[in-house]
Amino acid sequence: MSDNTGFATRRRGDLFDALVRLLLSEGFAHLGVAELASALRCSKSTLYTLAASKEQLVVKTVTHFFRTATDQVEARVAQQTDARAKVITYLIAVGDALAPASGAFMTDLHAYEPTRELYERNTEAATVRVGELITAGVATGAFRDVNAAFAADLAASMMTRIQRRDVAVTTGLDDAEAYRQLASILTGGIDARGE
Repeated sequence: MSDNTGFATRRRGDLFDALVRLLLSEGFAHLGVAELASALRCSKSTLYTLAASKEQLVVKTVTHFFRTATDQVEARVAQQTDARAKVITYLIAVGDALAPASGAFMTDLHAYEPTRELYERNTEAATVRVGELITAGVATGAFRDVNAAFAADLAASMMTRIQRRDVAVTTGLDDAEAYRQLASILTGGIDARGE
């Protein structure tokens, strides 16, 4: 019985992974459950085992995307020992996680309130994490004795602008590249070696 449970869990995970790839590539507003099932080569009833409606399926898939991305980002940060490398790795990893997201996906993500709220919550969590990494770097002397809360707030402001698509509109940078630029500028500005 546990083998069947394990298989079912893996199957669900595989379906969500496939849905993430599809939605990141094509967006989701224009796709119905029939189109999703066809693209994934499964039945609509299979998709309905994951969620009761297309809307719920989209929300669960986007949640799966952010959960998986967070795990991958934190795994990359855990490999670093230097405070500066941790902040750079974190922000670049966030950018890398968003890199596969097409313009259609980002447009749909922002247009649909439940997924926009998921993105906002994940952006808020990311800003808290950046603040923790900066505080740790100040404590070890890797970063100048800057106000860590201010530096984190500065990062948070830009991350929020990236999330709201303001940066894309004003600079033409996609979200992934904007995070890379933020990593470079932020860590260069607070690096203790720059004093």
